Amino acid sequence: MKEIKQTNQRVILHADANNFYASVECLSNPNLKNKPVAVTGNPDKRTGIILAKNEIAKGFGVKTGQTIGEALALCPDLICLPPHYEQYEEISQQLHNIYLDYTPLVEPLGLDECWLDITGCKKYLGKSGVEVANELRKRAKDEIGITISVGVSFSKIFAKLGSDLKKPNATTIIAADNFKDVVYQLPLNSIVGIGKRLEQKFKAISINTIGDFVGLEDGYLKSVMGINGTNLKQDLLGERFVPVANYYQLPPPKSVGNGSTATRDIKTKADASKLIYFLAQKISTRLIRHHLKGKTISLTIKLNNLTTVHKAQKCDYTNSVKDIAKGALDLFEKIYKYNYPIRAIRIKVSSLCSDSFYQTSMFDQPKKDYSEVIKQINDNHGKIFLASDSASFINQNSYHKN
Repeated sequence: MKEIKQTNQRVILHADANNFYASVECLSNPNLKNKPVAVTGNPDKRTGIILAKNEIAKGFGVKTGQTIGEALALCPDLICLPPHYEQYEEISQQLHNIYLDYTPLVEPLGLDECWLDITGCKKYLGKSGVEVANELRKRAKDEIGITISVGVSFSKIFAKLGSDLKKPNATTIIAADNFKDVVYQLPLNSIVGIGKRLEQKFKAISINTIGDFVGLEDGYLKSVMGINGTNLKQDLLGERFVPVANYYQLPPPKSVGNGSTATRDIKTKADASKLIYFLAQKISTRLIRHHLKGKTISLTIKLNNLTTVHKAQKCDYTNSVKDIAKGALDLFEKIYKYNYPIRAIRIKVSSLCSDSFYQTSMFDQPKKDYSEVIKQINDNHGKIFLASDSASFINQNSYHKN
C-alpha cells in the first residue's frame, strides 16, 4: 500500500461510519445480526422511504430513497425500523472521542463522518497516516462494534473521496504524487458539490468525469456555480488548502433546519401541515438538545415545476414545536398560491441564542409547552411523536450548521 510522503505535506483523514443508522440499529439489537435491515420514515406504511440500509439489504438491491413497498419487493424479509436519533448521536459521540485521542483537529460532517488533521501530531504519535487510519478502524470495531472506512490524503476533498471509494471497513489512500491518475477518471458526481441538476447540466456539454471538470474555464464555472465552482476546481487541482476545524473551537450553529422531499406531490394544505409539523418537531428536538432558541423562522417551498418560493419572519425566541409549526404555517399561507403541487418543504430557525439567556419582555407570561415532554418520550421510546401519517412524506432530514 502506497504511503503519503510526510515532508511539508498535510496528512488528512476522513472517517465515515458504514451504513451508520442501520449499523447502530443492529448494534443495539443482536437479534438483527445477519438479517436485512432498513431504517425508514414510517415502517407502518409501504409508502414510507428507505433512509438507510445495512450491507445485507444492499445486497438485495435495496437503495436509499426507495419506498418501503419497492424495497420489500426486492427483499421480502426486510426488517423496517423507525429512526432512533438519540442512539445515533450517542454512538457518534463515542466515535468522536476515539478520534480526539489522536488530534484536536476533528471536524464533524453530520453524525457519521469526520475529518481529522494529524499533521502536527504524527511525530508524537509515531505513526503514519495509514497506520492511524487502520488503528481507527480497529478501535471503532472493537470498542463500539461498528465499522468505518477511512480515506487518507493531503486535503479534505480527497480524504473524503478516499473514504467513499472502498466500503465497508477499508482504508484508501489518495496521494499527492498520483491523485490525478486515481481521481480524474471518476464520474463527476463522485465529489460533494455536484448534485443531480449540476450533473445533468455538465453532461449536456460532455463533461462526465472529474478530469473533464477541471479542464473547464474559470469564467464558465463561475457563471454556472459562482465562486463555489472555481473553489471546487482549485480543490480538485490540489491547489487550495481548507483547514480542518478544531473540535473544541467549533462555533455554535447559526441555524437549525430540516427539509424533506415528498414521495408524492403535496396538493392540499392538510398534507402540507402534516409535513410541516413533522419538520417542526425535528427542529424543536435539536434546539432543545443543544439548549438553543431562535427568533427567525423561514419556510422554503419547492414546486413540482422546480420553482422555489421562500419567506422568513421574526417571532419571540422559541424552541417550541407549536411555535415553529405555527410560524411556518403562517408563512405557508402567505407564499403558497396553490398553482402547482409541492415537491419539497424546508423549515429553518435562525437568530439563535442560548435558551438560558435571551431578551424577554417584562410583560411576557410563561407559556405552557410540551416540546420537552415530547422530546423525552421520543428519546425514551425511540418513536417519532408527530402529527398523524406525516412520516409517509419523508425522503430526507438534515441538520445544517451554516
